[in-house]
Amino acid sequence: MNHTPKPNEPLVTHIFTADPSAHVFEGKIYIYPSHDLDHDGPDNDNGDQYAMEDYHILSLDNFDSPVVDHGEALHLRDIPWASKQLWAPDAAFKNNTYYLFFPARDHDGIFRIGVATSASPSGPFSPEPHYMEGSFSIDPAVFVDEDDQAYMYFGGLWGGQLEKWQTGSFVPDAAGPDPDAPALGPRVARLSEDMRSFQGEASEIAIVDEDGQPILAGDEERRYFEGPWVHKYNGLYYLSYSTGTTHKLVYAVSRDPLGPYTYKGTILTPVIGWTTHHSIVEFGGKWYLFYHDCSLSDGVNHKRCVKFTELHYNEDGTIRTIDPYASTVEPLK
Repeated sequence: MNHTPKPNEPLVTHIFTADPSAHVFEGKIYIYPSHDLDHDGPDNDNGDQYAMEDYHILSLDNFDSPVVDHGEALHLRDIPWASKQLWAPDAAFKNNTYYLFFPARDHDGIFRIGVATSASPSGPFSPEPHYMEGSFSIDPAVFVDEDDQAYMYFGGLWGGQLEKWQTGSFVPDAAGPDPDAPALGPRVARLSEDMRSFQGEASEIAIVDEDGQPILAGDEERRYFEGPWVHKYNGLYYLSYSTGTTHKLVYAVSRDPLGPYTYKGTILTPVIGWTTHHSIVEFGGKWYLFYHDCSLSDGVNHKRCVKFTELHYNEDGTIRTIDPYASTVEPLK
């Protein structure tokens, strides 16, 4: 089970993992993925095949050391408000406490976001009895800024239900915006000092082009779909996300954590499998992209594996596009 990780190869092969949120805690890399079940049910656009029930936390002392699976950190049965589908989580450290943020469907089938706590980055985590008031949709990503203010970014289309919240309340049959209307942006909320609630309501983030015009819903090469992640580099906030239907990771930048964010380009070209979901972290003076694909299962959408590769910036702060399979491709003559 334990082996030294190699770039663009599965971190672990004994379980299926996806949606890796990577952080440096206590001088090590901790990865908070979702744990794909090994089942043979059918796929659909609602994501019913993603039937995850628990979380395992992975860690690395460094990239020359074996990957450790710390076992089950949280299970659906221990979360009173949740009915199913423990999708992509994230973690944060504040108040001498580790926080695990996770989406799940409540007992009405509506996705909400919960929080669990631990004294250790490897868990186990104890969930709060209720979901976070005012939370909805999926893919929480928590960024703690240098001033110690924490922000949660979240939201995903289709199975993630984001388009059903356009009025501020849940509308079961709501459709997304027209193709020539501004795309739905991810949501952001300031977190309270104790990290267990929102400070006020979540707001929508504007993602705009270089001319300041909104990215449109029909612009599937650039518009937001799911999987937000925010990191900071040279004083700029980088919002990266999945485009969903065009299967890319792209990014936008801002001088304000709340946006608006200006679209800049592609981070990762499409991977094997439908979904793409990632995190970006600095460790040992280098930057790394963690992502997943379906190579371990030969392309089964809900049997994924977590991987990593080094990420590079250009001198102007733009991110160089990564092709995760380039090393196996014949170079151009």
